[in-house]
This record gives sequence, structure tokens and C-alpha cells, in this order.
Amino acid sequence: MSEEATPERPPVGTSASDSAPPETAPSTEESSKGESRPFDEERDGPVSESDALRSLTSDAGHDAVERSEARQASAIADLISARLNADASGTRIGTLALFNETVSFGGGFHTGGTRGRGTPRRAGAVVALDNSELAEYTELFVQPDGYDTALDDLCEQALLVLTGQPGSGRAATAVNLLSEAAALSGTQDGGCHRLLDPSTLAESGWEPPAKNCGYLAEIDEGPAAAEEFGVRQLASVAAALRAAGCRLVLTGGHDLALAATSAGGSETFARHELAPLDPLIILERRVLGHAPEPDAQARLHALLKAGDAVDALRDQPAARHAVRLASVITAEGDLAAAVAALRDPSDQVRSWFQQHRAPEAVAFALAAAVLEESSYLTVAEAAVKLHTALTPPEPAPPDLRFADRLGHEQQWIRLDSTGSGRFGAGGPPRVRFRGALLGQAVLVHAWSTLDGRREAFLEWLRRLLGHRDLEVRARASVAAGVLAWADHHYAVHRFLTGWAGSTSWPQRQAAATALGVAGSRTESAEAVWELLDGWVRGGSTAYQRRLAGTAANAVGGILGRTAPDRAVGVLRSALDRGDDWGTLPSVAWGGVHLAHQGQAATLLDAYLDWSAPKDLSPLVVKTLSAFVFAVSRPYERPSAETETSGVVGVPLLLSSLPEHGEQVAELWARALARRPVQDSALPALREWIDTYAPLCPEGLARIAALLADVARRPGKHRERLLWWLDKWAADRDDPSANAAWLRHRI
Repeated sequence: MSEEATPERPPVGTSASDSAPPETAPSTEESSKGESRPFDEERDGPVSESDALRSLTSDAGHDAVERSEARQASAIADLISARLNADASGTRIGTLALFNETVSFGGGFHTGGTRGRGTPRRAGAVVALDNSELAEYTELFVQPDGYDTALDDLCEQALLVLTGQPGSGRAATAVNLLSEAAALSGTQDGGCHRLLDPSTLAESGWEPPAKNCGYLAEIDEGPAAAEEFGVRQLASVAAALRAAGCRLVLTGGHDLALAATSAGGSETFARHELAPLDPLIILERRVLGHAPEPDAQARLHALLKAGDAVDALRDQPAARHAVRLASVITAEGDLAAAVAALRDPSDQVRSWFQQHRAPEAVAFALAAAVLEESSYLTVAEAAVKLHTALTPPEPAPPDLRFADRLGHEQQWIRLDSTGSGRFGAGGPPRVRFRGALLGQAVLVHAWSTLDGRREAFLEWLRRLLGHRDLEVRARASVAAGVLAWADHHYAVHRFLTGWAGSTSWPQRQAAATALGVAGSRTESAEAVWELLDGWVRGGSTAYQRRLAGTAANAVGGILGRTAPDRAVGVLRSALDRGDDWGTLPSVAWGGVHLAHQGQAATLLDAYLDWSAPKDLSPLVVKTLSAFVFAVSRPYERPSAETETSGVVGVPLLLSSLPEHGEQVAELWARALARRPVQDSALPALREWIDTYAPLCPEGLARIAALLADVARRPGKHRERLLWWLDKWAADRDDPSANAAWLRHRI
């Protein structure tokens, strides 16, 4: 802004419409100030200076509400993704290099119990449990609650339907019940047998293969496996067992429990639901036996606590995990390695998806992975919509009851009703995975392997970006970033570029957030920066302008917090587009967000460099307009992880004074020196004086020191400030006492 050709100061009281204060020159766009036009981001070709500047000073555009909500969602997403990265520190997920340890796929969520080792299924075939297997089940067995009642029922009815969560010890309990029932009846010689094909029980006229024996039949999880075991079939089986002097324990999960009660109950067979056992009790029994010494107990508990085994079993409380860790301890193996393997999300996720393929199970798992920490009803509603996308249309809505199945097919998910969420005590239950990384692993596995469902999942995810709940939008954005880790190139061309160039603000903000999440990992950071650099160097079509704007938004988030120098480089390229002013709003917002991320010093240095010529060239005017926008925006703390401290509701560059004072004073001096930037800088300065100073501790004193610094600079800065302070102090409609006080100080 040149300091030449200064007109004389008009007399005090002269109308602003009759003459201008010092250092005011006509705007280069003065002739275009006819009818006000809205900022048209959909028009190809360069956007005019007047339209772009007007868009910075008005929040009354047709999409102002949508922009505001999208920015709020982006702030929430930044907080979520920052926690996500903190949880994932030093870990790996499969081929994405997100876990440190080698990924092994085995064990995990197998819920069918221990079948005969290597024995194929044959219709009607049975296998006797040998002595070693019986001893494994019975010698160190921990009786669950209600065990004695279940034993009495088995002895009386001959058939016991034993249900419970996977990992609750159904098979071990069944074998112990059969062994004790045989001992009580004096028929131990018959032995205990495993029925390899339980479906034969539903055949008409089924009879036990041998008399005076005990049988164990394990039903796989899922409604298809259990639907044929209704009350009528089970009553017939019970009669055949009693006639042959045999007993049978039929084990299964939620679906078998429903099938066994489908007709309202029966007096011909017994039912019992297992309550989960404390895995630490099982481990202690396996290691120390039935009568442990207190000192041995103390040493074991110290070992478990030091090796994080207690937390691992709390996250995965299945009895088989306690047995596995107990075997490592008794063999004096590497407990730390065993715990690390147990907590590896890759193994859990892979095994779960191998076991559960039904749309209702997959839909809820994916909805929970995207919306973890949201309320149950929010997750369930999203899961229903995804289920609809994954299945053919039905004449009536399906009877989906996700909560009933959480403890069975979704053991890795819990409903937390402790009131620790946003709503505090008494709030709705929130959906959480038991492990910090499970949600990420679920998303990556499903995205990489469920080929036939990827399109439906992606469309469902896109629809979540328009959800009325801002938290849902934010979590969907972060989930998109996690998918970009899986295959950056595919994600960019499949959905991220489309979202980034969309006419929808929520989709553009989602793309920016997703790129921030993807770029926060070293594996994909360079590819993300190269993509953003390419977008900001594009042409002046409306679509290319939106891509550049999305890039500017992206660097104001996580990316800018971690690499501020690269962030301002992207902002410079997005801004320096000659006579095309269309990216100014996005760059201005990107600068505000970057300052709120704790990078104000880097941003202000860049603004000083870009506006150094002090002329009316496009880059200088754009830069100073972005600065005025930054000093006009009230501070909203973007995330708990951000170190920036500011007064909420007050522009950060005011409440942080005298920090950055020299940079801010020079930029204010340049912005106030000449139109067109002066047209927005003067109202912004008065807002500092009259609106924000009372809200900020020592706000007026901070402004006085700043303006004194501006007034001391060479040129007409002092005379200009005094003229405007006089004008505001003497304003007939709204006189400013603060302006009068500042006039006296300066």
C-alpha cells in the first residue's frame, strides 16, 4: 500500500460521504459496485474481486448455515481423529503397516467350541471324548452361577438346552454336567460323546446312537443353524433320550435360546442360560489349582497387572483367552508376547468376519466402527439404513434388534451407560468397542475384503455426511480418512476427489477432514501433500476452484498443525491465481483454522511476506483481506489437544496480544492504509474496540499498545488512526467511549 499522494484531513464533523480520511484511494473495482451480486462459486472463469471481498464480510449467503455446520463438524472430526491417532500410536493394522507385530490370523472369535480335532462331520457320527480331553474340561473347572440347578434339570429332563455368549464356557460346562449326571445315575461306563452333526437331531424319529451315554451337540452361531430346533423337535428328542437312558446337552447362543422358547415354553426339556465367568478366576484356577496359597495369588496378580494381562482379559473376557494365557504362564512362556497377540485387532476382526456374514451383523459392526462413541439409537438407525442397502427389498421392514445380539455376535462392542459421554450421567448408552483400534480394523478389513458390499457401504457413508447430527457427519469424515489409509490411490479416485469438488459444503469439508486423517500418518502423508499441491495449481473452472478450496480447508486442520510450513505453501498457491479471486474465502478460512491450531506465527510471517510489495496487486489485496478476516473471526477452541489458549468468542489475534504483536501491528498498518482492504479493516477495528475489548481481559489496553505501535510507523498511520477514532467517538448514532479513550492515549 503506497504512502504517496496524501490528501489533507477534512474538518472534524465533515460527513464521510462528502470527503475521505487520509490515505484513501478509489477501489480498483469501484465501477462494479452496482447491484449487489452473491458470490457465485458455480460460475466457470475468474471470480471478481468485489464478489470475493463481499463474501468475506457477509455471512448471509444462501449456504451460510450449511457452511457453519460443516465447519463445526470439521472441528469435531479433528478432535476425534486426534484421539484416533493417539490410540494408534506405535501400532499397525495388517498390510497397512498400522500394527507393529506380525499379523497372524487364527483363533480369535471362533464360537463353535472345540470340535473333534481334525474330525470331519458325518451325518449321525459321534466321537467319544478320551480321558485327556475329559481331564482338560473337568479337573480345573470353575462352576458358573446356577450350575447345581442346571445339573438337577439335566438329570430330570435328560435334555438341557445350554445357551450363553461365545466364550462363556458352554462346552466345558456341558461336559462337566454330563460327567456329573452320569456319576449320579451310575452310568459312567457309557462315557461322554460329541455329536458331530447336530442337524440330525431335527430329523423325524431320531434316536441316540447308543444307550446309557451322555451326548454333547454344539450349534453354530446364527439363526440359520438354530431355526430348526423348535420346542416340538426338542420335546421329541428329549423323549427319545429318556427312553434310551441317555442325556444330551445342546449348546448354542442367542438364536438357539429364541428357538427353544418359540412356543412359549415346555415341560419336556430344560433350558439354562450361562452367565459369563470372570476370566481372572478361570486363569487363577488354571495356574494355581483349587486351593492356592495367598502368597502365590499375590505374585500371580502382580504378574498379570505388570504384563497388562488384566486389561487384555477385560477387553476380551472369553474363557478361552484366560485358558490361553494360563497355559503360557504355567509353561513359563512369554506373557507379554501372548498379551500382545491377544490384543491384536487384526486377528479379532479377521476371525469375526469369517464367522459372521449375515447383513444384520455386518451392518451393525460397520455402523459402530464409523460412529463409535455415538449413542446406541444413532448407531442402530445408521445400521438399519446400511442393512437396507446390503439386502434385497422386503415387503415389510425387518425385525432388527441389534441390542439383543451384542453379547453374542458382537462381543467386541459394549454399551456404556456410565454417563461418560457428552451427555454426562443419565445420558443414553453409547456404543464403544472394547479395544481402541478395533473400529479402525473393522473398517479396513470390510473395505478391503467385502467386494460385493463396497459400493453400498460407500453410498451409505456418503449419505451420513448429510446427517442432521453434526457428530455423525464428523465421524463419517474420519472413517473416510481411515479408508484412505487402506488404499490411498483408490480412495482419491473413487470418492475423495468427487467429494472435494462437490457443490455440497459438508462433502467438501468431509474430504478435507479425511485427507487430514490420511495425511497424519507417515505412510500416506507425502501422497496427500502432493495431491493438495496439485489441486491448488488447477485452473479457474468452478470444479477446479472447489478442489483448491478443499485443499485450503484441509491444511487448516490436522495437516497444518503438524506441518505448518507446507500448509502455508498450499495456501499461497491457492491464493496466487492472478485475477481469479474465487479461492479467497477458502484460503481465509484455512488461515483462521491454522491460527486456531496454534500456528499463528507461521501464518502471520507468510502474510507479511506475501503483502511485502504494499501495492494494489491481487496477491497483496487478497493476503491483507485474509488477514482482516482472521482478526474478525471469534475464537472457537478446535480441540482439546490444541495447545493454543484464547478467549472463546474473541478473535485469537487480539486475546493473544502482545504475542505476535510486531507482526499483527504491521499487517494492521498495511490493511488500514488503502482501499479496498480498508473497507473491511475499519469495521473490523471498530469491532475490536467496541465489541471484543470488553470481553477480553485488558482488551482495551492491548489495543492501545497495538495502535500506538501502528501510529509510530512512517507515513500517515498516526493521522489516519486519530481521524477515525475521532469519528467513532463523535458518532451521533453510536458514540464510542472506547474510541475516545484510545484517541486520548494515542
